[in-house]
Amino acid sequence: MTALAPQPKVQFTLDGLGLDRLMPMNLWLDAEGRIGSVGPTPRKLLARQEVLGQPVGRVFALRRPASATGLAELRARIGTRLHLALMSDLNLVLRGLAQPTFDRGLLVNLSFGIWVNEAVRRHGLTVADFAATDLTVEMLYLIEAKSAVMEELRSLNLRLHRAKAAAEEQALSDTLTGLRNRRALYLRLGALVERGQAFGLMHLDLDHFKQVNDTHGHAAGDAVLRAVARILREETRASDLVARVGGDEFVMVFPGLSDEARLAQIAARIIERLSEPMDFEGQECRISASIGMTVSTLYPRLVIEDMHADADEALYRSKRDERGRVTVHKGKVAARRGVEPLLPG
Repeated sequence: MTALAPQPKVQFTLDGLGLDRLMPMNLWLDAEGRIGSVGPTPRKLLARQEVLGQPVGRVFALRRPASATGLAELRARIGTRLHLALMSDLNLVLRGLAQPTFDRGLLVNLSFGIWVNEAVRRHGLTVADFAATDLTVEMLYLIEAKSAVMEELRSLNLRLHRAKAAAEEQALSDTLTGLRNRRALYLRLGALVERGQAFGLMHLDLDHFKQVNDTHGHAAGDAVLRAVARILREETRASDLVARVGGDEFVMVFPGLSDEARLAQIAARIIERLSEPMDFEGQECRISASIGMTVSTLYPRLVIEDMHADADEALYRSKRDERGRVTVHKGKVAARRGVEPLLPG
């Protein structure tokens, strides 16, 4: 077997610019172990600290070999992989390999190893901070591509979430008034029954609304319905539900409120406000409202359909008797007594 001939030693001169291009993560120590120059990438990591002329141990914490505290110990470990942490960022550990220079100093080529992701994130590094032949560049391309894909996925998920929320909102809302619709009403009532929470229920029907449409047109009628919706929202709590369930029919649900007197006061305020003239393009529109109501505590075995029927019966009584009034139904417990009319105020 023929032995390989030893390679001749080659001497060459490389200026600082060429060194930075070839090894952008270079660190040169002089014969006294002081930092003589630092490549562009470590300079970025050091956040422009004034490190030239400083002993290496003041700028870098030598993690491996642990006994290395100066140039002599480092020189004794030429060819050994070094682990160095920045004194200004001890959680960022660099790998290094040192070679002696002709001036009895050391040239250390640094790299990130598995810490490259953290370094890129903390210090905003780009491919320009690495040697063109460094495989880290390929990793950075992959990281950037992954980051772009993940950002696009996050953006897509956010758009889908917003679209889903908008679709759900639309499915539960009345398009003209923005109030809840019949579907949202039954979902809320079902939840209240399931939790066993007491609540009040009002059915409201507008009086003289057909006359507004006939006299001023459907645009005026739509404007009146939107004004009614605004008033109902203003006269109810944020936790209450106001739904438009028909052309001029509304239902209100009051979770946690089953006191008939308090509910009657709310109904009276609503009727009073709806009795005020409404302006549409300089035209005066007049309506009023009739309300029928009941409360869940009147029913030993609560059935939503029964409550609706009783509230409707009370509403019918309000419209039949005088309109512009609220009638409280006493529920199945007091079915023989029927309904009790309450005048607004």
